[in-house]
Amino acid sequence: MPPQWLTIVAWCALGLGFLSASWILTDIYLRRYRQRMRIMEAVWPVTALYFGPVAIAAYRAWGRPKSPRWQEEHGDPPDKPRWAVTAVGVSHCGAGCTLGDIIAEFVVFALGLSIAGEAVYAAYVGDYVLALALGIVFQFFAIAPMRGLGVRRGLIEAAKADVLSLTAFEVGLFGWMALMAFVFFPSPHHLHPDHPVYWFGMQIGMILGFFTAWPVNAWLIRRGIKEAM
Repeated sequence: MPPQWLTIVAWCALGLGFLSASWILTDIYLRRYRQRMRIMEAVWPVTALYFGPVAIAAYRAWGRPKSPRWQEEHGDPPDKPRWAVTAVGVSHCGAGCTLGDIIAEFVVFALGLSIAGEAVYAAYVGDYVLALALGIVFQFFAIAPMRGLGVRRGLIEAAKADVLSLTAFEVGLFGWMALMAFVFFPSPHHLHPDHPVYWFGMQIGMILGFFTAWPVNAWLIRRGIKEAM
């Protein structure tokens, strides 16, 4: 079992993630700061699950719509710097990955699935397949409305924009999961999704995935394959 101090740190990190996501959801739905692009109403709180207060700061800086009074006093808000555009693009990709990973991890654990005797390999397959499916859906609801595309063409363009980005995100996450499974908590002491330290590790892995996906997203946005948001 992990040391008690690590379990306490894990609970604190997870609690901070849930509180941050709840703050953003409250701001969007109760304070009525609705997003122009509706899919971002899911992206911001999901990002907060692993980035915590950092996601709140990013949301307040780049995601929260300006009030009519603010616009009257200051005019249109300035354009986001290029690095901020990339950061929002990565968070959009990361939200689909995160939801897919969470669902797949619980399914693999509940069914007791493994490949070559290792649950982490089954988790890799489940995470990637479900993250890809949800990632394309998230991307569809960004690209299709902005480009006026139908379902078929919208899904094709969403796949073009998301497959490389999602794969790069999962590279960082999967690398960290391998360290968790084979270095930090090797057999027979593997962690499982019923322990808070496992999900604290996944938070760290998702942050690493965010940065491994950064160069790919910058290139996709620069080439116009992925929409700047």
